[in-house]
Parts: sequence; structure tokens; C-alpha cells
Amino acid sequence: MAESQRQARVQEEFREVLAEEIPRLKDPRMGFVTVTGVKVTPDLKKARVFYSVFGDDKAKAGTRAALRHASRHLRTVVGHEVRLKFTPELVFEEDHAIEDASRIDELLKQAERGTASQGDQADG
Repeated sequence: MAESQRQARVQEEFREVLAEEIPRLKDPRMGFVTVTGVKVTPDLKKARVFYSVFGDDKAKAGTRAALRHASRHLRTVVGHEVRLKFTPELVFEEDHAIEDASRIDELLKQAERGTASQGDQADG
């Protein structure tokens, strides 16, 4: 089902507000976070916030905990910035698209190198 224009507008406003507010959090567990997208339910009761974080598994776990801990504060900030009757519940989900793209890129490079080396062996 296609999302409404209202959903799309709310999603983009949420993404902008959260992208500005998350770096302001003073939690030492928070890593370098990029808000990659937001998806709200059609009834605007729940918002899934997708983010990517730079660092190792420990940094990612710390960021996940920090975002979970700050979700009430972030929801309040979003409620003040975006005029809605109800402020949706925020659910944070790590976006693995960048990691997946890097992994695919590495696999393609490996395949390319393998093809090149097989071509060299066939010539020799």
C-alpha cells in the first residue's frame, strides 16, 4: 500500500528533527549516528527510526542502549517540533544497508580478482 503525502511529510520532518537532536545528546555511549530514515504507521501511532552508526560492535551496542534510554526525551522534542495530535512512539532500528552495500562491493571485488586471476592462468 502506498504511503500518503501526510505520512511522507511527517516522516521527513521526524528525520530532520531527530538528525539535529541526536548529536546533542550527552550520553557517553552514543557513537557517531546518522538517521537514515523514518517510517510511520498509517495511523501515525508508531515511528520506526532507522539509523546507522560508525564503529565496532561495542560502539553499536552502546549507541543502541543510548537511543533506547533517550527515546522519551527524543519523543518529547519531536512532539514540540512537529505539530500532531499525538506524538508517535519512537522505535529505533539499526539500518544495515550501508554495511550490506560494503559487503556486496567487497564480494564483487573478490569475484573480479578471481576472474582476472583465472584469466591469467588460462593465458599461461
